[in-house]
Amino acid sequence: MIKNSRRTRYVIMAFLALSALFGWLLVRPYLGQTNLKTLTSTAGISTVKVPPGFRIELFASGLQDPRFISFGPDGALYVAERGANRIVALVDRNRDGSVDQQTTFAENLQRPHSLAFYQNAWFVGVPSGIVRLRDRDGDGLAEERQVLIDDYPTGGHNTRTVAFLPDGRMVVSIGSSCNVCDESDPRRAAVMIYDGPQATGERVFARGLRNAVGLAVHPDTGELWATNNGRDMLGDDQPPDDLYVVRDGLDYGWPRCHSGTIEDPDFGGPGACRGIVKPVVSIQAHSAPLGLVFYTGKSFPAEYHGDLFIAYHGSWNRSVPTGYKVVRLPLDGSEPRGELQDFATGWLDKTTGQASGRPVGLAVGPDGALYVSDDKAGMIYRISYSGA
Repeated sequence: MIKNSRRTRYVIMAFLALSALFGWLLVRPYLGQTNLKTLTSTAGISTVKVPPGFRIELFASGLQDPRFISFGPDGALYVAERGANRIVALVDRNRDGSVDQQTTFAENLQRPHSLAFYQNAWFVGVPSGIVRLRDRDGDGLAEERQVLIDDYPTGGHNTRTVAFLPDGRMVVSIGSSCNVCDESDPRRAAVMIYDGPQATGERVFARGLRNAVGLAVHPDTGELWATNNGRDMLGDDQPPDDLYVVRDGLDYGWPRCHSGTIEDPDFGGPGACRGIVKPVVSIQAHSAPLGLVFYTGKSFPAEYHGDLFIAYHGSWNRSVPTGYKVVRLPLDGSEPRGELQDFATGWLDKTTGQASGRPVGLAVGPDGALYVSDDKAGMIYRISYSGA
């Protein structure tokens, strides 16, 4: 009996050792492509640099994993505070550039990531779907809560970004379940569309978008724009992340084709990119572009009006870290009139490879300033223009 017990233990130990060796052999080829120092480094206030004439200051701190942000009609900045499972409203009553009142608008939400205001209600994206919140009596609390959608698949990429088109139709982006694979659920790696705020008439609007975390509607054309995060484990520089105009019925390629021209080595092949939409611009691989916003304010110099700002969350799957900044794309209407330009940098210390923060969400305030959420440090920054 004792011999059998020892033999069983030896078999189990041998199995565990072989499993560990097999696991090591699987991940070993990819270790040179990763750099986790940026993720494990200490969070804190970042020394962020902005162009001459601009000023950056800390607007709010002490938040738990703040993701997307949006100004409400009351002038407050509403924050999807994912780590606290709530939506908070931040108010700068004396207009000194920092918050002096924080209230909880809604709590007990499941890891909220995005929010959009439409028809006197807030629509919040959570992993399993969309929740509608209403403040009926104007006391700053959401007394009414309605779960509009609660059947989204939740594994893998689980942020859900909600937005509204000019005609009132609601769109929601749903990321893939994997790095690269054939999905069984057509809602994966897609943007879904609904007839309106009641979330009826669900159908696929666009497919082949691996993880279109950021959505924004062009203020003049009404077009839907999106940031898309490309697949991992193909090296430091392939495939790119991308910025797209997302149109009804089109295919954006994943998992067969990336960036409109790059055939996937695992799921692609000859002709894999035929008929695939090309991006407005391609972005350095692994930058992880998330939030984006068109500048609709008036306080920035005229050459910034109508331009697009994008927040780069930053890399983990790259030997040399990249991202961790906010960039600007100069636009002439819907057409780029220049290359992507660094606008706010400093969350990443390129000398040490450490990152004190990670930009996520962007919003233009009623004051014309640009607000940036940082989910690693739990902060929100305010960028204003004071003149040269």
